[in-house]
Amino acid sequence: MSEPHLPAPRGALEDPPAAHVPPAAEARGLLQLAIPIVVSLAASTLIGVVDTIMVAPLGTDALAAVSLTASVHVVVYAALYGLVSMAGVLAARAHGGDEPAALTRALWAGLALGGLGGTLGAGLMIVARGALPALGQPQAVLDILGPYWTAMSLVLLPFALFYALKGVYEAVDRPWVGVHLAFVGVALNVPANALLIHGIGEWPGLGLLGAGLASLLSQTAGLGLLVLHWRRARSMAWLRTGVRARWADLAEQARDGLPLAFGYAGEGAAFAAAGLMVGWFGAEALAANQIVGAVSGVLYMVPLGMAAAVSVRVGQAVGARRPDRARTVGLVAIGLVVAWMGAVTFLLVLLGGTIAEALAQEAAVAELATVMFIVFAGMQVFDGVQATALGALRGLLDTRWPVVVTLTAYWIVALPAAYVLSGPLDIGPNGVWIGYGTGLVIAALTLCVRFVRRPFGPIAS
Repeated sequence: MSEPHLPAPRGALEDPPAAHVPPAAEARGLLQLAIPIVVSLAASTLIGVVDTIMVAPLGTDALAAVSLTASVHVVVYAALYGLVSMAGVLAARAHGGDEPAALTRALWAGLALGGLGGTLGAGLMIVARGALPALGQPQAVLDILGPYWTAMSLVLLPFALFYALKGVYEAVDRPWVGVHLAFVGVALNVPANALLIHGIGEWPGLGLLGAGLASLLSQTAGLGLLVLHWRRARSMAWLRTGVRARWADLAEQARDGLPLAFGYAGEGAAFAAAGLMVGWFGAEALAANQIVGAVSGVLYMVPLGMAAAVSVRVGQAVGARRPDRARTVGLVAIGLVVAWMGAVTFLLVLLGGTIAEALAQEAAVAELATVMFIVFAGMQVFDGVQATALGALRGLLDTRWPVVVTLTAYWIVALPAAYVLSGPLDIGPNGVWIGYGTGLVIAALTLCVRFVRRPFGPIAS
């Protein structure tokens, strides 16, 4: 093992570039990392799709309860994902710079932050349920929501720990481990849902609560297996160095992770607020929103996975002091995502109606969902670009300035536009998402320009 590099200044790439790596080679490297990340994220998201399909026979109110929970849940999910993602970025820097002790400290600090954040997030979400009656949601939905809401709140702790550890695996080029364990979760979720929701024999099952308990069981099992692999697998023995995180490591991750947590939470909260606005139009609108959101969420895993991959690859380039690679990796990733999301736009327009009719139990829900699929299709390219550009900036530890972009784009522009279009201009629930799309456009263009135009030397983030 070579002598470890001195750490580069935060956000700086100062050494002369090594031999040029062509964009095609960087694209292959990105895809080799992004594909398993995407597959594992999609597998995790499939749990939500499974819930949607298996809860649908319980009726429109039950499906609306899943939608309402998901709309708020995404805020805390997003914040925790941003918080723990820095473990992977800092581990990637250490891996690129050949510093195993720093890598192990990043892992332990990430787990500590994940445990603290997951516990706090679960508690906050449980408390937040008390505010729902004041937000104008259908009373029939609120009457059946409580047990499911609590179970999904508890999912946040294993989720945060799993993704902190999974990010380190990706940083050391072992992403397929996460894929295998994600599919274990999906495989467990299907029979668990069938048993806990609908029962067996004379036992009628737990209904909506069963869906929440099945998700909690699946996420916890995935975490347990990943920890077992880390502690026992021979291939990971080099990470079991006996080194533990210092307070300084925890503080560094918190310093870079908290802005990301606020930024992701700002975006997630705006998405949740839009979901709550949809709830103003009744249970049918919420049910249609859940169908479209579940399907679009799976397709969105490609840009989300690419964002994770580009942050790792840029972080590795920073650790190896390769400014040429950091810039190229970011630009190639944005190009790949534009191509994918363009294809997604076409598919949603072409097949949205068919999907809506297959999943909806009522004709009115299917009709609403069909139009909503078209609206979502128009947002896809911009959504992909903003996620990928944010990932590239994250790899450079440029985390504070994007928070300003997020809060401005979604809260100053998107939500007021959503309110005006859906209410005063009488477009209805689809007006909510048309207005929300304006925020995506602003965030995508601004973050992309930030990455393209920024100097690849010391910056003030």
